[in-house]
Amino acid sequence: MEAGKPNETPAKTTTMEDVLAALHETKEQRDLRIRTLFEFFDSSKLGYLEDAHIEKGLTSLRIPPKYKYARDLLRVCDANRDGRVDYEEFRRYMDAKELELYVIFKAIDVERNDDICPAELSLALVKSGIEIEDKELVSFVEHVDKDKNGTITFQEWRDFLLLHPHEATVENIYHHWERVCLIDIGEQPVIPDGISQHAQRSKLLLAGGLAGAVSRTATAPLDRLKVFLQVQRTTSGVVPAVKKIWREDKLRGFFRGNGLNVTKVAPESAIKFAAYEMLKPMIGGLGDGEIGTKGRLLAGGLAGAVAQTAIYPMDLVKTRLQTCVSELGKTPNLLKLTKEIWVQEGPRAFYKGLYPSLLGIIPYAGIDLAAYETLKDLSRTYIHVDEPGPLVQLGCGMTSGALGASCVYPLQVVRTRMQADSAKTSMSQEFMKTLKGEGVRGFYRGIFPNLFKVIPSASIIYLVYEAMKKNLSID
Repeated sequence: MEAGKPNETPAKTTTMEDVLAALHETKEQRDLRIRTLFEFFDSSKLGYLEDAHIEKGLTSLRIPPKYKYARDLLRVCDANRDGRVDYEEFRRYMDAKELELYVIFKAIDVERNDDICPAELSLALVKSGIEIEDKELVSFVEHVDKDKNGTITFQEWRDFLLLHPHEATVENIYHHWERVCLIDIGEQPVIPDGISQHAQRSKLLLAGGLAGAVSRTATAPLDRLKVFLQVQRTTSGVVPAVKKIWREDKLRGFFRGNGLNVTKVAPESAIKFAAYEMLKPMIGGLGDGEIGTKGRLLAGGLAGAVAQTAIYPMDLVKTRLQTCVSELGKTPNLLKLTKEIWVQEGPRAFYKGLYPSLLGIIPYAGIDLAAYETLKDLSRTYIHVDEPGPLVQLGCGMTSGALGASCVYPLQVVRTRMQADSAKTSMSQEFMKTLKGEGVRGFYRGIFPNLFKVIPSASIIYLVYEAMKKNLSID
């Protein structure tokens, strides 16, 4: 049996009567309870709830500010997308949520005795890939088990999760507990060990790495063409460049350096996405819990800088591999090329161009990631009830990638030329050489192949990343 799924076959459809029986409530008692909860949030007696009302209600419930989810709860309840929640919308959410919680409660309750014991909860967590120590399991059960009898009833389960607007999977429930039990109502603060964080981080690394590898392989010919044009100091169009690459190495020429590129971009994307997801709550915690656009720019920029610095030597070798001339149609040997750089130029050569690279990657990653998430949030508000679909994710990725790449392209040109040039040149020297020799246009050499590469690349990477996050149950 998979955790979170009923194990009876055939399984009868769960109804509200099942929920009422498990709660030992009549329909009238449940109606009164839901009406009272709505009025608790609607303290101004307006007959509807807005973001501020839900935020105030969660605050009074002592939900940690870092993990308030008022906007998510509003979005899930607001069926007609008018920015407010009336009682009928609130009631429909409660009906659906209690049914969902009952289904997963029964799935975890493998002994079918109408409560969840620690062993059953531990088994469900293990099946979801979460291994926790005994003391953390005890803390989990104690937090939910309000009558302190050592087991969790459905009423206690419902009370703990009723206002959590995200899908009720075992992993989501565990991470919800990790967050809200930072402040335990009426108890001393309980800080979980967070043993599962290594599993969450490894999944983020896997999702980001696979997304980067797929994206770069799909756009490898455009990347080779872009680098080829960037290092040209004489006027060279796209068509002549394509012909020259084909003449030297045929089809393989367009994929020269792709193996190293994938080797480079997989850890780079993995580090960037993992760092970004970890920095978001840290930066959000400095304010009111909402990260906002400025916070996303900062988180994205720092994540990009960390990732770029970690893999920069591989990036330099990749650029040299793509720009050196083939001898008798043979692709240069990677190990020989790396050794030559080390012997002839020294270890510092592997970091040539890092300064303009960081100057470029910080705003690029910041603009790219912040624009993507902002566009995704807008799509939730104006297009989709829940999560954006693949087409919307593609559109958001294309727009954010093109915007970020265009803003920092001159720095990319300077960096690439420094990487390709074995002579010792500083960033300012390379900048002035390009400006004097080619004018402002020189800083945008190869931008069209770059945009043709960035647009599909960004779209693919975000599409694969979102799909991996969903399949790996990363919230």
